[in-house]
Amino acid sequence: MEYDVVIVGAGPAGLAAACRLRQINEDISVCVVEKGSEVGAHILSGAVFEPTALNELFPDWKDRGAPLETAVEGDDIYVLGSAEKATRIPNMLVPSTMHNEGNYIISLGNLCRWLAEQAENLGVEIFPGFAAAEVLYNEDGSVKGIATGDMGVGANGEHKDAYMQGMELHGKYTLFAEGCRGHLGKQLIAKYTLDAGRDPQHYGIGIKEIWKIDGARHKQGLVVHTAGWPLKESGTHGGGFLYHLEDDQVVVGLITDLSYSNPHVSPFDEFQRYKHHPVIKQYLEGGQRVAYGARAITKGGLQSQPKMTFPGGLLIGDDAGTLNFAKIKGNHTAMKSGMLAAESVAEALAGERANDELTDYSERYKNSWAWKELHMQRNFGPAQHKWGNILGSAYAFIDINLFKGKLPWTLNDGKADHAQLRPAADCAKIDYPKPDGVLSFDKLSSVFISNTNHEEDQPCHLTLKDDDVPLNHNLPIYDEPAQRYCPAGVYEVIEEAGSKRFQINAQNCVHCKTCDIKDPTQNIVWIAPEGGGGPNYPNM
Repeated sequence: MEYDVVIVGAGPAGLAAACRLRQINEDISVCVVEKGSEVGAHILSGAVFEPTALNELFPDWKDRGAPLETAVEGDDIYVLGSAEKATRIPNMLVPSTMHNEGNYIISLGNLCRWLAEQAENLGVEIFPGFAAAEVLYNEDGSVKGIATGDMGVGANGEHKDAYMQGMELHGKYTLFAEGCRGHLGKQLIAKYTLDAGRDPQHYGIGIKEIWKIDGARHKQGLVVHTAGWPLKESGTHGGGFLYHLEDDQVVVGLITDLSYSNPHVSPFDEFQRYKHHPVIKQYLEGGQRVAYGARAITKGGLQSQPKMTFPGGLLIGDDAGTLNFAKIKGNHTAMKSGMLAAESVAEALAGERANDELTDYSERYKNSWAWKELHMQRNFGPAQHKWGNILGSAYAFIDINLFKGKLPWTLNDGKADHAQLRPAADCAKIDYPKPDGVLSFDKLSSVFISNTNHEEDQPCHLTLKDDDVPLNHNLPIYDEPAQRYCPAGVYEVIEEAGSKRFQINAQNCVHCKTCDIKDPTQNIVWIAPEGGGGPNYPNM
């Protein structure tokens, strides 16, 4: 199938690009492929949403019924000193990036569903349930489009009765908007050496739940952020959040920086005990957990951002690392990157060009408010890694609040997250408490309420470069950390009759990509499973 533009991923970047293309020229043919069973099924974000890009894309979004219903009414920021202690930080001492006046607490999944409606009204074709499995190339090495994965292939590689061959989608330009650690984006970065001269990309894993709470405890519009405990006990960086939505709902989550060095760390279990802190527990007590999910975030900033252009296409959104870690927000910058991509593509198509490199995009992006925002806050992430959350935030206050990001230096963070792990024997073991079934839960019951499902009889999408590495290398050195960094119980070391085997429960995978990021030898490679598989988030 031939299109002017093929877009991979129906997240904020891809949908914003699709809408903007048709706004510029309704004759441009655009299709969007989305591996989730529906638009929004795989979308997970905090999310406190800054409407800057949405204001540009649809100035009348309120009249159109965009699902921005809860304006931020207050910011509480705490440093958690221990399992019981907390210190509230005065607003005047908080980095300006953490102030949320004018922002909204939203479900990003629902916003993407709304954006998809706007795109379809503009004439965009959207294909949910189809995973982009392969990049297609022209003879000159430029990107030609993508191929979707075959459906109905058994685990043994043979075709089942329901077999359906994937389809090729050819575009004059292809935009990759897969989100964090996109598996095709990863291939493109390697093929075109787009990360040459950049710092390694850095990541965190965000684990999130939605709770229905007692109305007497609910404070609609309140945003709570925390740093410190429990992560500080293992020397790990990151922070927690709790946002009060409408309808007596709150979202609660913990972001664990994947640069941690102790292989005994379990981000899932850190999150479970986080909910027992009095600052968080005061809202959740008596409530009911209704949803669970996890997703990695790209947080390296400008220093880690790859070149976004290559012959025939662009990387946009978190495929290129556009998240602003200082704000803990990336949806507005992702949307802006997609809108700028649309403008570059539309101009090229108007000039009857195809499959060349959109070199003007780099300048267009650099002149945008999105790039300027990331540049102003470029040192936040490296400062957090160098000096920790507290001292790093103190540096950010000076750099951002006082000097507006104009200090004449740029900090670097040159060690990749997967290379940070120390041998298990050199690190303190962590004795995580058992879940109480009230505030804290186990992995399997959590995966159950993520509505995760895959066709069981299909090739495993969690591939190993070397089958021997988990037991012969990772287990003796790192106590096989995949057992703990995966938030869905996918990886297990099973002992049977005195011998051990490495088990992959691919059916549980919530597509967070943490394994692809944190495996110490980069032995695990995440590839797209059959379309429609994975979580089915209702409103994450």
